Amino acid sequence: MSQQPIVKKGEKVAKGEALADGAATQNGNLALGQNLLVAFLSWGGANFEDAIIISERLVKDDRYTSIHIEDYSIDVRDTKLGPEITTPDIPNVSEEKLKNLDEEGIIRIGAEVASGDILVGKISPKGEADLTSEERLLQAIFGEKARDVKDTSLTLSYGKRGRVIGIKIFSRDGGDKLEPGVLKRVQVEVAQLRKVQVGDKLAGRHGNKGVISKILSEEEMPYLADGTPVDIILNPLGVASRMNIGQILETHLGWAASKIGYRALTPALDGATEEDIKAELKLAGLPETGKVRLYDGRTGKAFGGEITVGIIYMMKLNHLVEDKIHMRSVGPYSLITQQPLGGKAQFGGQRFGEMEVWALEGYGAAHTLQEMITIKSDDVTGRAGAFDAIIRGEEIRKPSLPASFNVLVNELKSLGLSVELVEPSFAKASTKALASADKSEGEGVKRVRIRT
Repeated sequence: MSQQPIVKKGEKVAKGEALADGAATQNGNLALGQNLLVAFLSWGGANFEDAIIISERLVKDDRYTSIHIEDYSIDVRDTKLGPEITTPDIPNVSEEKLKNLDEEGIIRIGAEVASGDILVGKISPKGEADLTSEERLLQAIFGEKARDVKDTSLTLSYGKRGRVIGIKIFSRDGGDKLEPGVLKRVQVEVAQLRKVQVGDKLAGRHGNKGVISKILSEEEMPYLADGTPVDIILNPLGVASRMNIGQILETHLGWAASKIGYRALTPALDGATEEDIKAELKLAGLPETGKVRLYDGRTGKAFGGEITVGIIYMMKLNHLVEDKIHMRSVGPYSLITQQPLGGKAQFGGQRFGEMEVWALEGYGAAHTLQEMITIKSDDVTGRAGAFDAIIRGEEIRKPSLPASFNVLVNELKSLGLSVELVEPSFAKASTKALASADKSEGEGVKRVRIRT
């Protein structure tokens, strides 16, 4: 919480008056956005479907640059096998990963960190049950005990980056209250500077939100007769159907107030009337319609017809493309269905649902469709075989039985239905045998017999 008082000691205040400013206000007024020169114009389809085009000047001048601070914490516990320790001496970790850690294993302030970097080095006691098969083999051959600790360090999450700006250490010795079993807690603050970019979301005061689709250079932006380029281009089609004409009235009044040199404060429904805005535009020496001739920055030619131009207040929303963008090559799979997990947090894959299947069926993309629902999904044997074929430079074999079929069979078994796969010779073939069968054996299966 960051709050600063805007009243003085002994000052008289009335009901409803702001006493302090928060992180989002200044003198009691909203202070999250910027006043921009806007043009309501369709620009080559780049601002179709509420997309927004902004000028590169906004990026250069840091008009929408923001600092994001995230806390990462780790507990040092007293376990049954012994206490955990924070240390830079972590097994099987390269010196490159440890270069920014101090003698206690905590990262230094000012260090630049990226995904997977160690923030706090920590080792925990390891029991016999935690030994890997390789460690057990070494122990059996050489009679040596593998190092009885495991790496439980705090690392920076996937997709994150930034600079360490603060470290807080809470301990029982220092008099801090911690949960039972916790000896120490280390909290690391990581700050990240984010400039506005394509994919970020902007919004005005009237529900007029949209995603940035293009950042144009100042030279390419449409400009006024005096050469002033606009800062932002909004699509006029986003106004008519939604009937939020408040943004148009704000644009007109904002331009007049900017020219005359005052700040306009007007309530949403009981504020300045259309006549008031016309009068202000006339006083500012602007057209009463709020429309002027604009020129294309690419060609220098005037656009056909006059265009609504003015000053609008736009804010950057906390829906940033850097938090949402995600990609995956290989990753974790679900234990039950053997399909890739979903979501960025689980490093999951892109869901290929029913409608996506219909789209590929409609286009006749049979091979792509088969690949999507077999070797790229839950065909365990097929995806291992595809990998092997790619490594050897051979042709990828046809897919085999998907794991989801086994799940279906088990579900039916729970209902008292026995499902058996039948070959053309009508000999019975168990699903288990088929799953492990070679491609030549699996191709012959034609029917499924169900009995109760």
